[in-house]
Amino acid sequence: MNMKILFSALGLATLGACATATPYQAAVTSERGYSDQQIEQDRWLVNFSGNSLTDRQTVETYLLYRAAELTRQQGFDHFSVVRRATDEDSRLVPTNFGPSPYFSHFYCDYRFYGARGRRFGYNPWGPSWAGYGDPFWGNNGYDYREVVRYDASAEIVMGRGPKPSDPSYFNAEDVLINLGTQIQRPEA
Repeated sequence: MNMKILFSALGLATLGACATATPYQAAVTSERGYSDQQIEQDRWLVNFSGNSLTDRQTVETYLLYRAAELTRQQGFDHFSVVRRATDEDSRLVPTNFGPSPYFSHFYCDYRFYGARGRRFGYNPWGPSWAGYGDPFWGNNGYDYREVVRYDASAEIVMGRGPKPSDPSYFNAEDVLINLGTQIQRPEA
């Protein structure tokens, strides 16, 4: 009995973890989150990958925040975005998988069973030889929903001193202050 409770709790915890957007976290334990790679002394490649519940704006905000955080960690004052891209991974996923064990697809129609029923050639579900039209297994088509994931990447160059007036430069401290309220960190 205790094993059933343990497996039920484990299953609910797993489902609960999948039901939230990707928080701002390093992509160490999963492939979702931020990652970065140093290219040169002051040049880095920064990535953020979200799950299907993380919208595009959040992914791009987390990417910009990570670039600012990394700039401060490396002892620089500002950074410039040299190259930036956001990839969209869209696919259709079936939401039902054929007949449900909890719902009978049997449709009771007295015309089918009554005096004018099958013996007179009336079949409201279509020809049964076509794989559909059977009252027990009819209408088993799949329903689909679109699942979209976003992956954002940017190549940044860091610098020290006052920020140049070029709009592609960001003051790291200002970015951290202004975007800090939008960052959702993982729950402990």
